[in-house]
Amino acid sequence: MIEKAETGIAGFDELTGGGLPRGRVTLVEGGAGTGKTIMALQSLAYAARELDEPGVFVAFEEQSERIRLNASDFGWQLDTLSDEQLAFLDSRPSVDLLQSGDFDLTGLMAGLGAVIHRIGARRIVLDATDILLTLLPDRRSVRREMFRLHEWLLEHELTAIITVKRPPPGEPVPEMDLEFMQFMADSAVNLSHDLVQGISQRSLRMVKYRGSSFDENDIPYVIGASGLELASGFGEQSGPLQVVDERVSTGITRLDYMLEGGYHRNASILVTGSPGTAKTTLAGAFIEAACARDERCLLVSFDSRVEEIVRNLRSVGIDLRTPLDRGTLRMESAGGLSGSSEIQLMRIRRWAQAHQARCIAIDPASALAKSGNALLAHSVIQRLVDWCKRDGVTLLTTSLLDRAHEADSHTPLHISTIADTWIHLEYRVKAGERNRGLSIIKSRGTAHSNQVRELVLGADGITLADVYSAGGEVLMGTLRMERERAEALAQRKASQEHREYLAGLEAELDELDQRMQTLQKNAKNKQKQLAESIEERQSAEDLIRDTEKLIRRGRQSDHHGD
Repeated sequence: MIEKAETGIAGFDELTGGGLPRGRVTLVEGGAGTGKTIMALQSLAYAARELDEPGVFVAFEEQSERIRLNASDFGWQLDTLSDEQLAFLDSRPSVDLLQSGDFDLTGLMAGLGAVIHRIGARRIVLDATDILLTLLPDRRSVRREMFRLHEWLLEHELTAIITVKRPPPGEPVPEMDLEFMQFMADSAVNLSHDLVQGISQRSLRMVKYRGSSFDENDIPYVIGASGLELASGFGEQSGPLQVVDERVSTGITRLDYMLEGGYHRNASILVTGSPGTAKTTLAGAFIEAACARDERCLLVSFDSRVEEIVRNLRSVGIDLRTPLDRGTLRMESAGGLSGSSEIQLMRIRRWAQAHQARCIAIDPASALAKSGNALLAHSVIQRLVDWCKRDGVTLLTTSLLDRAHEADSHTPLHISTIADTWIHLEYRVKAGERNRGLSIIKSRGTAHSNQVRELVLGADGITLADVYSAGGEVLMGTLRMERERAEALAQRKASQEHREYLAGLEAELDELDQRMQTLQKNAKNKQKQLAESIEERQSAEDLIRDTEKLIRRGRQSDHHGD
């Protein structure tokens, strides 16, 4: 395993597995404006400042003072580095130079050797070497001198970067023989800068790297606030993927219920729909709920300005002003910022890391596929999702759909294939009115409702209406309200009929009770009459018996007297 020297260039050290080959030569080639000088000086400044490795920058084209001035905005703190840490040498050929006899690099190497020995240099940059090589008469001389320079650099065990310009496609290659320089170097980097449909696209490719594996594909990069930043390495340094069962609220109670508790923490959520279906509203509800949990959030809009979003969402009961003023929420309007999707991704990442955001909403992510970005936009979204997952960030993106992209197929950037939860919003046109419908297309790792619910926006907030269906069709808007009103009328009618029925029963019971009371009274009278009749009968019978007894006694008396 060869030893590697860190460059401090975001993404480059991850791409190469550690940086440049230490003590060897790296060739950096590219057209004008691709950032060759920036890349070389950035690595020197990082090594001198962070690794305590002195370096030498040799300029063959620009004045060293102008190079310092051009790099002053990158935050490398060049003014704090002494000549013993980073030495600049002007070796530009004079415009009035008249060449006499053969030219070689002996004098250059002797002068460099003295500087290297004086400061104990470990690294060196030979910038715009092609300017120097044009002084050589032919390719044979170029190869000879480059071979000598290569051997001299290896002998001094310097980690070296040699930059050269590559002519645009179609133009003749100069006598400096770039192909030979690629073969000679231990590693070679190609920088390119193209315009695709008016959008700037920069890419870096490792052409070779002796003794080490590396990514052979083109890697997009940007020249940002800190210098070169490569799109590789998104999330790889943040540790393994965090998979948790924790749920976070969507900001809509009934939607939480449809998802059996809300979104998964660290998940990627996609909200799709045509214009006006309330995609931004769902993003705002999610961010408001996260801020209410005192989680730091970032909302990036490609369509509207910050104050417009705050005002518009306030009309549906979503308050973003309070967390914005408190500092919990950071909002950025990226619609007016130029650049490729890679540049936009870099910006979003910087904003999120600077704010330490736990939740991010991007509205709409489909803006990344604007003119000139279609080929790269999907890979940008893929890296964004991967980075958020590895950094423990819950990501919600919206995507604009038109009639050519139905919800049951795919989204323009194919975000739906990598999203964990996909919520689709649509218009339902019926009976002369347009209503919003919400459905959950998928939600990995959790059961979820299969119903299409009407999304109702009001001044007091957002809700999902109860499901009303007729003949297998879900009713929304006026039809739903008519159905609700009809059901309410039917319930009132049924209640009235029930009350009338109960009143009738009560009247019948009262009548029966009165009749029973009359019958009972009549029965008592009859019982009294019966008792009186029986008593009179008994009295009569007793009278008859008594009379009969008197008669018998009288007869007996008459008989004894005789």
